[in-house]
Amino acid sequence: CAYTCFRLLHVFKLCFPELFNTSCRKLTPPWFEVMLNHIFLYSISLLTVALNLLVIISVSHFRQLHTPTNILLLSLAVSDLLVGLVLMPGESLRKTSCWYFGDLVCTLYTYVTVIIPISSIGDMVLISVDRYVAICDPLHYTTRITVNRVKLCVCLCWLYSVSYSFLFLKDDLNQPGRYNSCHGACVLVIDYFTGVIDLVLSFIVPVTVIIALYLRVFAVAVSQARAMRSHITAVTLQHSVTPKAKKSELKAARTLGVLVVVFLMCFCPYYSVSLAGDSFVNASPASYVLFVYCCNACLNPVIYAFFYPWFRKAVIYIGTLQILQPGSSETNML
Repeated sequence: CAYTCFRLLHVFKLCFPELFNTSCRKLTPPWFEVMLNHIFLYSISLLTVALNLLVIISVSHFRQLHTPTNILLLSLAVSDLLVGLVLMPGESLRKTSCWYFGDLVCTLYTYVTVIIPISSIGDMVLISVDRYVAICDPLHYTTRITVNRVKLCVCLCWLYSVSYSFLFLKDDLNQPGRYNSCHGACVLVIDYFTGVIDLVLSFIVPVTVIIALYLRVFAVAVSQARAMRSHITAVTLQHSVTPKAKKSELKAARTLGVLVVVFLMCFCPYYSVSLAGDSFVNASPASYVLFVYCCNACLNPVIYAFFYPWFRKAVIYIGTLQILQPGSSETNML
């Protein structure tokens, strides 16, 4: 009887009791811990989806907000929306419970989770280039950075993310579940060579470009701010060879600088897992690193709310359903 009870207890801890020899074991933490983790994570996920949906509706609906910079913010909001809609719930199921959706869904989920950070870092590179041209070459900004060109760059960014992720996971897509050691698992295994290439192309190169561009933007913005505060005569201004950026562009550079810094603070630990090696990937700190990256998707709309009056105004219009009125897309938001 004791042996039978022990056997039954062991079976009930399996993800698939009918597959006794090949099933993964369930994690059995205290029920209140599981409940608190799920409530907290799904609350963050729901908040992330709601806030980024507000950004997407705002930029898409109001015609006056169809600027090059806002198009880039719209693309970033789509990435952040996918974080709250796919990445957070999926990681909650994958880390704290069994995977019941099969190997094909696991592979597709992994594919999407690779696309999201690649598209986000691509958007940040484009935002840095946008601010670099606006501050360092303001006379040519309107001719070089147009809405159509930015839309094309955003499409190319997403196309690159999808193509890169496909090449990155082509073996997994051809043979779903090839690295799962048991039924109920959903893992991603990256060999050393592929990991090094991904680290260089997805982290080191784009982050270096972002930092270099924003250091230049910061230097030019500081010099221009000092020039604005100093008492320069009209003759000196007329003979100045360096064009000055508008005050609104400097303010936008500061706002987007905060956005970039917060993103890098959350994104760099995410890729530190690759630097730490395989021994760290399955450790508990990796889950906290991923959670920090996910929280960035929720922080971005909060940054917009603090620094962009048009976003606060758009939220009021959306919340009061005024966007349903005819001609609301022509509302003055600036």
